[in-house]
Amino acid sequence: MEIVGLFAVTALLLAGLGIYGVISYIVNERTHEIGIRLALGAQNRNIVRMILRQGFWLATAGTAVGLVSALIVSRLMAGLLYDVRPTDPLTFAGVALLLISVALLACYIPARRAVRIAPLVALRYE
Repeated sequence: MEIVGLFAVTALLLAGLGIYGVISYIVNERTHEIGIRLALGAQNRNIVRMILRQGFWLATAGTAVGLVSALIVSRLMAGLLYDVRPTDPLTFAGVALLLISVALLACYIPARRAVRIAPLVALRYE
């Protein structure tokens, strides 16, 4: 059980790093747009909210696909589970909530970095 837990934590860490990398790349590509928004008077919280919203929808879509896949595969793993039903809704909801929380945390770091860019520097970017 400890090995399974270690693998789960490793998978969660890798998922968080992957989401961080993708969102960081997206923010880097949108630096010019973010600079224009900041120059026109957008509030920092609006920029952060915009980036978090995009990351949230990506994480939600991935979680939905993962939950459907897990429901399909859970029938095969029913013999390996002890005192837990293969389709335990509390477990599925907890894992989904944990993954979306990690995704939002991974999105928050590039979002904070994006609002620290000076509008003039962002407008000259590229």
